[in-house]
Formats: sequence, C-alpha cells, structure tokens
Amino acid sequence: MTGLEQTSAVVGVPAAPAPPALPDGGTRAAVGLAAATMAANAAGVAITIVFTRLLGTDGYGQLAALLNLMLILAVPGSALQVAAAREGARGRLGEGRELAGTFASWSRRLGAALAVATVAGVLARVPLADALNVDATWAAAAVPVTAGAWLLLCVYRGLLQARRAYRAVGLSLVLEAIGRLVVGVALAVAGLDVTGAYLGTTASFVVTALVLGLLLRRRLGPAGAGGARHRLRTLARGAGVPIAALVLIAVLQNVDVLVARHTLADDPAGIYAAAGVCAKALVWIAWGVGLWLLPEAAHRVAAGHEARAVLLRAAAVILAIAVPELVVYAVAPELVLEVAFGADYRPGAGVLLTLGVAYAFLAVTYIGVQYGMGLHRRAFLAVLALAALLQTVLLAGRDSTEGLAAVVLAVQAPAAVAVLALALRRR
Repeated sequence: MTGLEQTSAVVGVPAAPAPPALPDGGTRAAVGLAAATMAANAAGVAITIVFTRLLGTDGYGQLAALLNLMLILAVPGSALQVAAAREGARGRLGEGRELAGTFASWSRRLGAALAVATVAGVLARVPLADALNVDATWAAAAVPVTAGAWLLLCVYRGLLQARRAYRAVGLSLVLEAIGRLVVGVALAVAGLDVTGAYLGTTASFVVTALVLGLLLRRRLGPAGAGGARHRLRTLARGAGVPIAALVLIAVLQNVDVLVARHTLADDPAGIYAAAGVCAKALVWIAWGVGLWLLPEAAHRVAAGHEARAVLLRAAAVILAIAVPELVVYAVAPELVLEVAFGADYRPGAGVLLTLGVAYAFLAVTYIGVQYGMGLHRRAFLAVLALAALLQTVLLAGRDSTEGLAAVVLAVQAPAAVAVLALALRRR
C-alpha cells in the first residue's frame, strides 16, 4: 500500500467511481493544455527577450539564478498539486459541501503559510543574496514569498484538475505568464531593475491564485456545517513520492544554470542561461501535458482500466512538438538567439541544439514520472536520484558552456529511456 493509499484508509473515504472517459480519449484536452503551455511559454520567452535587453547579461544572469532557486523551492507546491489532483480524481477528498469545506480550510492555512514566508524572506534576504551571488537583496527576499504563493496556486490547480476543469487550468497558465511579463516589465522600467523583474513573478502568482480561489469557491459552493475536513497535513504526508520526484526533476532542470553562475564569468553565465530558456521550452510544454496526464491516469485506474494509452498520447504530443523545434535549433541557432535576445547572445548558438536535445529527453522523463505518480509507483525515484547526483557532480568540473551542455545531455538521455521503460512496464 502506498503512502496516499494509506492516507485514504485513515481518512476513511472510499474511492468514488471515475467519471466517464472524455469523448476523444482526452487527446483534445492534452493538446489544449499543451497549447496553453506554449502560449505561456511564448510569454516567458518574451519576458526573457525584454529582460535580457533591460538588464544586460549580468543582470539577466542574476534574474535567472533567482528564478532557478525559486523553482527548486517551489517543489513542495507542485507535489501537493499532484497529490490533490490524484486523490481528488479518485474521489478521496469528498464532494459537494465536504469538498468545499476542505477547500476553505486549506485556503486559510496556506494564507497563513504565505505570511510566514514573507517574514522569513525579509529576515534572510542578505544570506540568500550571498548564496546566489546576486546584488538584488530584496529580490532574494521575495523568493520564499514567491514559493509560498506558488504553493497556494498549485493546490488550487490540483483541485481543478481533479474535477477535469482543464480549460480553467490552461487559462490560468496564460494569465500567470502575462502577469509576469506586464508587472515585471513595469517595475523594472520604473527603476527597480532585477528586483522589479523578479517581483513580477511574485505578483503574478498571487493574483492568479486569487482568481482560481474565487473560481473554486463559485464551483464548489458553500461549505457544509461540520462534517469531514481533509487535513492538508495528511495530504502532505502522503506526498512524499511526488516531493522527492519533483525535487529531483528540479535539480535535473536547473542545477546547470546555478553551477554556471559560479564556474563561468558573468557574461557567459548569462548567455548560457538565455540558451537554456529556449532549450527548456519543451519541458514546460511537458509540464502542461502532465496537468492532464496524471489525473486522467488516476481516473482510469480508479475505473479498473488500462492507463498506458494515456501515456502514449502524451508522448505523441511531446514528439510532435519536439521534432520541428530541434530542426530549427539545428539549422539556425544563431538566428534564434539573436532574434530572441540580441546579438550579444549569439555565442550561445554552440550549445543550443545540445541543450535542446537534452531537455527533450527531460520532457520525456517528466511525463513518465507524472504517469508513474498517477499510478502510485515509485521505482523511477532511483533513476532520478542517480541522474541528479551524476549531473551535479559532473557539472562541477566544467568551466565552459559547451562542457556544461555536454554533461546535461549525457545524463538526461539514458535517464529518459530508463524512466519511460519503467512507466510502460505492466504490473
């Protein structure tokens, strides 16, 4: 029995019958979420284009380091999203007023956690800035706040996923990305530079979470008096595997940028980070597809059906996007970087295709992991742990952009093959 299955037994909530399958097998929903993620990613690229010009290579390198640290700290939120989507899809969080009461209780607790994170960030701003080798101390102070807002946003998205509200989830991705762009640019232009650029992300997470909270309140209706309340702490205790998996994914996705900040000069580190933004586009698309993949796999398992077709559909979506993207990176890497970020970033052309292929493999790894988590599996953790350890150790000895990129590819390719093989294995 897995951790979340034990949680359900303790709570005493039986698994509800899965909703009927979507008419097209769910492919339309997967493509829709992929499209929403692509739109959000386009806004993210626009953010990078603007900030590489506004902040320069050193300033953008600082911003990239701040964002990559936040992504690692945000893993608990993403893990709770997995747990909420999976348990909600299986009917283990209740329905109607029971679920509405749980939502209200969780909102209060997460709001309090956000307040604590704000105070902690202010107090720890100087050590955080020193650890990241950045000058923007108040941007460093906002990192825990941003992670707290992400926690709230993730739980709300997980509840919407469980109810198959994929359109709302997709629109929230676009709203979040546009908010980061508009608010971040406005604050940076107003004179806050790196700090303003980063605070755009913080503000966007807060606003998007508030919008989804209002939407959920309207969909779920009023909470019932008394009755069961599913504790957030109980859900978190059962999220051990998602937390471990997403921490390891975050390391595989972001550790190279953090290492580059310490082993390369300021300008090459910024150039490497910008190339990484392009290369990681497919990972973010996989993240969007995973928003559909995990609850759909859980729904199918709850109904007693084979779930591998869901994984194969997700892989087909990723492949269809990866092929043309990598062709462009192979044919015109300098043009891509110059158009996106300016002539100063043309030296990144030497690593763009290598990083693109590497992160295409990571996208495959990600959907394999999402599928495994939806089915309460954990064998993939050993593969992720070994890959994360190898990548971190091997990156530490590299002092060139080409060397960093080569290590990332050498680790990501076999890891993806191993995770996909585990995911497709019958039990």
